Amino acid sequence: MTNLSKLATALILAASIAPAMAAPETFVVEGTHTFPRFSYSHFGYSTQLSRFNKTSGKVVYDKAAKTGSVDIVIDTKSVDTGYATFDEHIQGEDFLDTAKYPTATFKSTKVNFDGDKPASIEGQLTLKGVTKPVTLTVSSFHAMPHPMLKKDAIGANAWTLVKRSDFNAGKYAPYVGDEVRIDIAIEAIKE
Repeated sequence: MTNLSKLATALILAASIAPAMAAPETFVVEGTHTFPRFSYSHFGYSTQLSRFNKTSGKVVYDKAAKTGSVDIVIDTKSVDTGYATFDEHIQGEDFLDTAKYPTATFKSTKVNFDGDKPASIEGQLTLKGVTKPVTLTVSSFHAMPHPMLKKDAIGANAWTLVKRSDFNAGKYAPYVGDEVRIDIAIEAIKE
């Protein structure tokens, strides 16, 4: 066998074995410990903090291959500002328009790793029928067996900045801040 044939054979074997060595695992979002929050300036007086109470989705994580994907669905009707009247206001046509758009989604396009851990997640955020690219910065990530459920689990915190006017929700800007910080605390359990 010539050196070129040996090299070709080795490359083919390596290519066929490498995907089998990778171990992608699928995790289901645990809704009682996953809360997207958003914050914005309220006339410069204060930074208002609100959250969504219902989130679902899946995360695929492959530590060996340093790849992954994130698919999140947020029930926008579950917005919680701490005040029922304001919840209704945020759900109205000027802001989330939850009657027409009851969910927001984030679908990753790329997960960037720093060593063994995700550092940022690029993807598409769809809110109020508008889809825009965003990058989530991962500020913490942890993978280990869940001590109570006795299943593998992952958890992370991540954030990004968006302009609400980019999503047709810019009423009262710039007095009520156009820039919105979105933070998500997420926990997910292996399927």
